[in-house]
This record gives sequence, C-alpha cells and structure tokens, in this order.
Amino acid sequence: MKCRVCRGPAVIDVRRHNANFCQDHFLRLCRDQTEKAIGQFEMLQPDDRVLVAVSGGKDSLALWDILIALGYEADGFYIGLGIGDYSDESHGYAQRFAQQRGLTLLVDDLLRDHGFDVPHGSRAAKRAPCSACGLSKRHLFDDAARRGGYDAIVTGHNLDDEAAVLMGNVLHWQTDYLGRQSPHLPAANGFPKKVKPLVRLSERDTAAYCLLRGIDYLVDECPMAAGNKHLSYKAALNDIEVDSPGAKHAFYFGFLDRAADRFVPATGETGDVIISPCTRCGAPCSNEVCAFCSLTERATASVPIEMGRTRRRTGARA
Repeated sequence: MKCRVCRGPAVIDVRRHNANFCQDHFLRLCRDQTEKAIGQFEMLQPDDRVLVAVSGGKDSLALWDILIALGYEADGFYIGLGIGDYSDESHGYAQRFAQQRGLTLLVDDLLRDHGFDVPHGSRAAKRAPCSACGLSKRHLFDDAARRGGYDAIVTGHNLDDEAAVLMGNVLHWQTDYLGRQSPHLPAANGFPKKVKPLVRLSERDTAAYCLLRGIDYLVDECPMAAGNKHLSYKAALNDIEVDSPGAKHAFYFGFLDRAADRFVPATGETGDVIISPCTRCGAPCSNEVCAFCSLTERATASVPIEMGRTRRRTGARA
C-alpha cells in the first residue's frame, strides 16, 4: 500500500478519496480539508480570534491542533457538566492537551458556577439529559465568546455528525432545523458567529489524526447519550458508507449545494420575533427570561420533601 502523493509506505486508506496516504501526507490532507471548508463557507478570517468548544474528545482536540497549525489565534473553552467520572476524565484530557502546548483553556463548571449539573438539572427541569446539556453549552459558549471578545465559536462537528443530523431532520422534515444546517451561522442579534471547520473530515479521519499526532483523547462516549437517535442515524449511515464510499459526503454536501437554500426563511417570514436582553443575565433572547436562566431556576429551586407529617424544603440536588 503506497501513498498517493509520495509513493512511500502508506499508513491509512481513505476510501471516499480512493487513496492511501503516508503519515505526513494524511496529516496534510486533514489540514487542507479543514482549510478548504473554512474557505468554502467563508467561516473565518485570518485575524479572527476563535474560541474552540473543547470536550476532551478526538474531534475538538484535533480541530484545536489543526487551527493552531493553520495560524489561527485559538483558545479553548471547556464546560464541566457534572456527569460523574466522565466529566472528570474529559476535563483532564482537555487540560493536559492545553498545558503540553502552552495554550489557553478557559473553564466553566455547571455545578460550581451555576448551581446544578446535567443529571440533576435535567430531572428537575423535566428535560432529556441531551436537551439540558445542549441548551447549557450553547448559552455558555455564546456568553464566553461575548465576554472574551472572540470573533467566532468553533465546534468539532465532523462529517459523520452533520450527515446524521441531516438524516434525522430529513426523516422528520424538521424544516426549521434544515434551514440552519449550514456549517456557518453568521453573527446575528447579539449571538456570535458559529462555524464547523471539520465538515469535510470523518470521525475515522479525526481519530487517525490524533493517533498520528500523538494526541491523547477520551475515547468513551457520554454515558447519558445512550439511546440518542443521533447514534442510530450514524450507525445507519456507516452501513451505507461501507457499500458506497463517499455516500455521507455526497448526502451532506449535495443537500448544501442543491437544497439548503430552500429551507432558509425569506425576509419577513420569521414573524415579529423581538430579540431583547434577558432580564436575568443579559443574553439575547425572545422572551423576558432566556431558556438557560429558566433551566437554572427550575434546576436549583427548592422542592418540598415529605418527612412523616412534616414538610421541609431542600435544594434540588438533595
């Protein structure tokens, strides 16, 4: 097996490209594909300050490494979600990555800084764990970017992630979500720009990139994601990819090229939604209180507990 570029010994095959690559040229491929996505969707400018959403997994750490190699000023932002040992381990991987490279890692912690964690907060607020987690992360990423003066929030969503999300949105015809399927969401109404530079790379690519770059990452999936339909869509697409290499790329980029603009609301079709600062935290929102502050209030509210004939009130985490 020889590298397509230099004809030296190859270390990996990339079936959707019908090619094999040596270590150096595979790493270059990953950086080139990331740079191509950034240019194709006009995600970033060379002098942008970017905030990388870091989880300690392969995608976010590979992305952070690639952005630094491409010359971007990139800091990391990690959120402690309070999901037992999983959160402790993920924080450790992110912290070691940053320390070994002299990079800046900002840290927020739901329990320490906001009074609740994902497991207890989701139950108290009657939300699915992934819903409470996603809502919290979006709010805290936005807040950190605004406070830090960053030009963009960068997330490690790869081709597999985006194709699976697209599959779910198409199966259920979630037209509002289809209108936001682009890997570049411009800044608007006080919300910072959000971009996904890894959309041309698969999950296998980012795992191989980390292995070849010597990046240690958390392999385990979040224990609270069990049963998430997103994982089922990924598995279905992986089966299709085995028989038809490049199918995920064709599905996702075909949608962006040929159909995505049909789902973007025309001017005036979004109704009279007024965006104003949340009365609690100041974040832009369409209600008096933003969704995160509402979640925090429900997740940290005192609740009555029966104790014989007496009633006492205690915190939601008791």
